[in-house]
Amino acid sequence: MAAASDSAPNLAHPPDFHPTNRFLTGPALVAYIAAAKFLIHFASAKVYGPFIDELYFLACGQHLAWGYVDMPPLTAFQAWLTRHLFGDSMYSIRLFPSLAGAGLILITGAIARALGGKRFAQAIAALGAFISIGFLAFDSYLSMNSVEPLVWMGCALLVIKIIQTENTKLWLWFGVLAGIGMLNKDTMLLFGFALVAGLLLTPERRLMFNRWFLLGGVLAFIIFLPNLVWMIQHHFPHLELLANIKRNGRDIQFSIVQFLGYQAGLMHPATLPIWLLGLWSLLARREMRKFRVLGLAYLIALVALLLMHAKVYYLLPAYPMLLAAGGVFWEGVVAKPRLKWLKLSYAVFMVVTGALLAPTFLPILPPETYLRYTQMTHLAQPRIENRSTNALPQFFADRCGWQTMVEKVAQVYNSLSPEERVKTAIIGNDFGQTGAVDYYGPKYGLPKSIGTHLSNWYWGPRGYTGEIAIVLGDTKRGASQWFDNVEEVAEVGDPYAMRQEHFKILLCRNPKNGMTLEDVWPRIKNFN
Repeated sequence: MAAASDSAPNLAHPPDFHPTNRFLTGPALVAYIAAAKFLIHFASAKVYGPFIDELYFLACGQHLAWGYVDMPPLTAFQAWLTRHLFGDSMYSIRLFPSLAGAGLILITGAIARALGGKRFAQAIAALGAFISIGFLAFDSYLSMNSVEPLVWMGCALLVIKIIQTENTKLWLWFGVLAGIGMLNKDTMLLFGFALVAGLLLTPERRLMFNRWFLLGGVLAFIIFLPNLVWMIQHHFPHLELLANIKRNGRDIQFSIVQFLGYQAGLMHPATLPIWLLGLWSLLARREMRKFRVLGLAYLIALVALLLMHAKVYYLLPAYPMLLAAGGVFWEGVVAKPRLKWLKLSYAVFMVVTGALLAPTFLPILPPETYLRYTQMTHLAQPRIENRSTNALPQFFADRCGWQTMVEKVAQVYNSLSPEERVKTAIIGNDFGQTGAVDYYGPKYGLPKSIGTHLSNWYWGPRGYTGEIAIVLGDTKRGASQWFDNVEEVAEVGDPYAMRQEHFKILLCRNPKNGMTLEDVWPRIKNFN
């Protein structure tokens, strides 16, 4: 007769129980990856100066409003908040995007866990989000693009929880988060529509037919309403901007095949087997049937963006949920004894290839080092806009030359007499020029700039008449349309900056026909 201990199960340790050090659990591994993500962004914050868009956002933060020509208000509020809390250093300006990047890793792990994933699923999904060159790029500077994935995936996680628990009161939180998302970037409308349409195509639609879903929608609308009112009052300037961009051909148009290829590239090719099988899993596997809405939402958003000929990176915020589902699928595959070696080996492969590609999008190498690296590896950033560059690709070139430009402007400004300086306007022709003067200018004793580009135009001429002006980014011929006396007084041309930031600084006097800046302002709007 066998002993009881030989035949009875060990109730203290069920067959599927594997004691794990608390420092090596799934959430712990995800937290380590999130910490690494934060550190790599924060530590490299000062390698380059501010990105052209950052300069504009910082300027918008000094003109808080419920909307701007090209964006809702949340990014400007971020800029205002971080400067008031932490100052003007690049560490301050890039703190929030670094935190957002770490937060995306955490929420990717949380989605994998919510879908039933254990340690490997959570860690591999988080690692996939970490090495994505798209996220490495967008989390490196202050913008709406670092916040957007957090909002999209927060909404996806809430949908998962609603399906699992049938707690429809969670629609209220969904509405709050969606409303905040619409104050961050208009594409929240796309993902919200895709999720709702996906739900309507599945049996989980029953979870929508209740007062909590309706109240969630009301909350989202109330939060978004101030921005909507602003857009109505200003005649929807973003639509005017988009029409101008399309007419002028600024954005490169990609075929369907090219668009899909960019998805694999932006997410890093090593993650393709994870998120692609994650999409298949959500759409086809019985175990994921309840969460089919996520796969359908992705496809609906993809088709909508293809029909709109949208930018290739607009779909990027949707991929963490596919990585999470893919992590769950692969966890089942590598659980087979003969395939367990894949766990560590594929993770190492992702880390190595991630490190290889990271410097092409993450601004971590100084210009000279970056150029040597790309020459050695033959890796480079693809172009997505029809703008002329010099040595560096656009995403890095747009961070170069701003302080040097402002130094040259200060030399011209300080060469004027005190009486002239008081009435001298500094006019920029793109938001980078005006933003750079506003950001660096106080160090050199410069006044705030004025400009015609995007929201700068709304802020007007600040009381300047145009009797004397320092003009940036225009030609002598162009400025002569407005001034009788135009003189080229200095030249700007950082070798690493964009070609459009190579120009002569113009000192202009005597507006034509006695006109003031107030008179000509309605005719020099630049929404492009």
